[in-house]
Amino acid sequence: MTLHNPPVGASRPAPGQWPLPPNAFKAALARGEQMIGMWCSLADPYPAEIVAGAGFDWLLLDTEHSHADIATVLSQLQAVAPYPCSAVVRPPVNDPVVIKRLLDVGAQSLLIPQVESAGEARDAVAATRYAPTGVRGVSTLTRATRFGRVNDYAELAHTELCVLIQVESRHALEQIGQIASVDGVDGIFIGPSDLAASLGHPGDLNAPSVIEAVEGAIGRVRSAGKPAGVLTTDPAFARRCIDLGTTFTAVGVDVGLLARGADALAQAFRQLVATAAAPAAANGDPGTP
Repeated sequence: MTLHNPPVGASRPAPGQWPLPPNAFKAALARGEQMIGMWCSLADPYPAEIVAGAGFDWLLLDTEHSHADIATVLSQLQAVAPYPCSAVVRPPVNDPVVIKRLLDVGAQSLLIPQVESAGEARDAVAATRYAPTGVRGVSTLTRATRFGRVNDYAELAHTELCVLIQVESRHALEQIGQIASVDGVDGIFIGPSDLAASLGHPGDLNAPSVIEAVEGAIGRVRSAGKPAGVLTTDPAFARRCIDLGTTFTAVGVDVGLLARGADALAQAFRQLVATAAAPAAANGDPGTP
């Protein structure tokens, strides 16, 4: 979440009296506001900062399908912090040690991948809570506590942490009702790519059965009373998902934008060169040596 410093000249909290930073993403999710997001798979703070100023409501900092690690995420969080754009971090796995470390460096919203059951969802929530309600290890001198300056962090942290559960298999879709009932689950995200593979269509996100499954899952998440999310780079399908009720909707991937933009630019100039060379070749002009 964006952490803005007080303006120059404003009164500043005394050591140990900093307030718990609010999580604007979690608050907007609870209000049912539509939030448009971007997937950040380029594991570096510089491209994250570039897209942070583009006008998206949230960015997904991915460590599941990228080479990013905890140090990378820390740098990305710092790069994004000055912008009015919320950061959501996806750990590589539903693991309490990884989750603890991401929370300690300041992540406030997590998207937990490959959750298959209500039990696994409970494990994810427990990893974000201190004992006695959870298993998060305690350290009072982390970036999350502003190095010990946030007053009552251990007692209040869970109020501003957002736990999003990713369902992305045939089995997980059948468990949406039970997953949604887990206390502490703030939203459910449908992962189309793994879902397509689970349904027998790896790499084919446009297969009719995949589209039907995603649309049906959005409806079941909403019926269960939870915010629904999805990632799609198809603008028409993104609009369809929003119409069906998604409220945290990712519409692009930084790697894809760079790769496809580079492809298009190179192809355009290859065609330009080929078009310019065609008349000369037809006239027998060998061209300049």
